[in-house]
Amino acid sequence: MSGVLPLALGSLPLNAAAKPAPLIDPTFLFRFELAIRRHDCTWSSSGLELPPECRIPCFATLSGQREFADVRMAWEPGGIGFVVEVSGKQAPPWCRDSRLEDSDGFHFWIDTRCSPGIHRATQYCHRFLFMPAGGGPLKSQPMTGLMPINRARQNPKSPPSGSIQVYAKMRADGYRLSGRIAATAMTGFDSEQYPRVGLYYAVIDRELGWQTLTLSGDYAVAEDPSLWGEAVLVAGAGA
Repeated sequence: MSGVLPLALGSLPLNAAAKPAPLIDPTFLFRFELAIRRHDCTWSSSGLELPPECRIPCFATLSGQREFADVRMAWEPGGIGFVVEVSGKQAPPWCRDSRLEDSDGFHFWIDTRCSPGIHRATQYCHRFLFMPAGGGPLKSQPMTGLMPINRARQNPKSPPSGSIQVYAKMRADGYRLSGRIAATAMTGFDSEQYPRVGLYYAVIDRELGWQTLTLSGDYAVAEDPSLWGEAVLVAGAGA
């Protein structure tokens, strides 16, 4: 199952499962860096398969955030791929193409030129949304698309048709979601010349809450690249 979501305005929903937190999120005091490993991201009829070595951490557990999703990510010169497995759910994912900001899914931000000192997005900053459902006549097909970033100084180029792919499989206690973003869908993406990128993700679920790379949605992570982490595109698992 696959589908492409047209450009649409969206913003991060409030974290309904939020608990009382300290005045300053502990992850706010650090700038995190992680490695994204090179791995084959060839797309198939069942999406992608990525090994455990490609797992991405959830630094937000330092501030008490619950980790309910296994997030894996890899790169190749032709683009970036990911696999997200959400577990622990009792209800189906809530996804609506008319209410993107409230829907369950995987939000992914990337700055292909890694500019940690800026507070407003440039043309190199992207926000992608992947939903496990919400598309098609029965609203059961996965959807994906490039989303605008609020207060951006400039916007990236529109991705070519077919350059963003998504696949989802429902499970008894959650779902498995995989996606691939071609290099042509990311303005300025050049793994050889610019192997360091700005990066942030959020797995958002109305039932389970938020799982993020670092800061929660209580901060302006949706629009401020200075609050994102950094990632280095490195060689394979043996690097």
